[in-house]
Amino acid sequence: MSGNNLMQKTAGTQVQGLSEPARGGGNGETPEQALARAQVAAQAKRLNEANGICVDVLTAHPDHPAALALQGIVAAMAGDPEKGIGLLRRAVALRPGNASWYAHLSSLCRTTYRLEEALAAGQESIRLDSTNPEHLVNLSLIFVDMDDRDRAMACLLRALGLKHDHADGHLAMAQSLLATGDFDPGWMEYEWRNMTEAGKATMPAMTSAPWNGMVIPTGRLLLVGDQGYGDTIQFARYIPMAAKRCQELILGCSAEMGPLLSNLPGVKQYCHRWTDVPGHAAHCRLSSLPYLFRTQLDTIPSKIPYLQTDPIRVAHWRNRLGSMLPAGRPRVGLAWTGRPTHPNDRRRSMNLAQLLPLADAGHAAFVALQKPMPARDLDVITRFPGMVDLSNDLTDFGETAALIENLDLVITVDTSMGHLAGALGKRTWILIPKASDWRWMLDRDDSPWYPTVRLFRQPRPGNWDEPLVRLRSALAEALADRQHMLPDIAAAP
Repeated sequence: MSGNNLMQKTAGTQVQGLSEPARGGGNGETPEQALARAQVAAQAKRLNEANGICVDVLTAHPDHPAALALQGIVAAMAGDPEKGIGLLRRAVALRPGNASWYAHLSSLCRTTYRLEEALAAGQESIRLDSTNPEHLVNLSLIFVDMDDRDRAMACLLRALGLKHDHADGHLAMAQSLLATGDFDPGWMEYEWRNMTEAGKATMPAMTSAPWNGMVIPTGRLLLVGDQGYGDTIQFARYIPMAAKRCQELILGCSAEMGPLLSNLPGVKQYCHRWTDVPGHAAHCRLSSLPYLFRTQLDTIPSKIPYLQTDPIRVAHWRNRLGSMLPAGRPRVGLAWTGRPTHPNDRRRSMNLAQLLPLADAGHAAFVALQKPMPARDLDVITRFPGMVDLSNDLTDFGETAALIENLDLVITVDTSMGHLAGALGKRTWILIPKASDWRWMLDRDDSPWYPTVRLFRQPRPGNWDEPLVRLRSALAEALADRQHMLPDIAAAP
């Protein structure tokens, strides 16, 4: 959230410094001019070009602070936060008065779980530039990681006081309010997600009216799955409620999601291309439905399951699993990594090797729910009894749902697989990073959204060892006591 904004705001003041020409710049180009070009390239995501310019400047001027800082920011954008931290540390040591560099350093230290350094750098960025809302939002995220939500909220209130329409600040406030169960103001603030840079890109310009929850007795309503797969599954429970308020409901969602959601009560048709959407009177994002229906903690629609699977596909997977897995063993589905482009993926995903202690927890057969299958994990799957790569066969979420219907338990990191299994009423254990996504709330091992889900939370950011030990112990106990149907596995203490 704020980290992306910081990456986009490497202002021109950051590349001031030496005035002599930079080698490789050509035509007497100064380091400032070269770095200005690098900054434009970085903002356009031409990272190799931006890094090459920084290298040219640093070849001529090895201790140029602005070149070091920008190269560090580019390295982080390219997926190497450790290199970015090292370069930014050098930059602030050489020129300690730049608030933006401290803010970038703070964000990267938070990403890599160096919370004390992140806090110190974040506070220094505020000391140097106390009226910068971006830096205040950045600091609020560090306080959330450190369980100091009062100070986090104070930062957000100050940021929004300085810039009333700071969309990322409003969204951060929404996530904090929703996590603590303060739903009324939380849903109100959550609507600001549509004004963030990411939110603006989810829908084209619409010519129909935005839906306010009113009854439309003689017109069509378009509902749009505007966020990730997991969010779409979570909010799909509201689709039948919306369908009762219009003559005809059209669902806009991805082709992968369509076969799963198109048979929900009230859905007339689904479209995965904007050009196929028929005329309609009003539109609404799926993620706005909790707000429009004034959802409270005790009014979450929790009739489970609310998704239905194709019985023919369920039978297909029953026969296939029966032929490939050891007979008489409980079937445990595993998902261990999410979409790499997700802003929180570094925190939530893991390598399959980290789950190896589960392989010998008892007599179980394991089923991979990964799509795509990470190449690094292909050799590891053979160490789990029964597990093979099924990713080519999981063509859409309807297919995956049919597979999950044939499992006894799903164990997953915080990805769409947890939402899918929970929506199907399958017993599901989810490994939750710290700080957790708002929907898992705080300090609880159950979920009001999914009654059959059990949560295994990190005690501190980056620490998977402790929850994996607890999960492995719970699995061993469940397999020892209930090797066949596992009827009480979700409710185990």
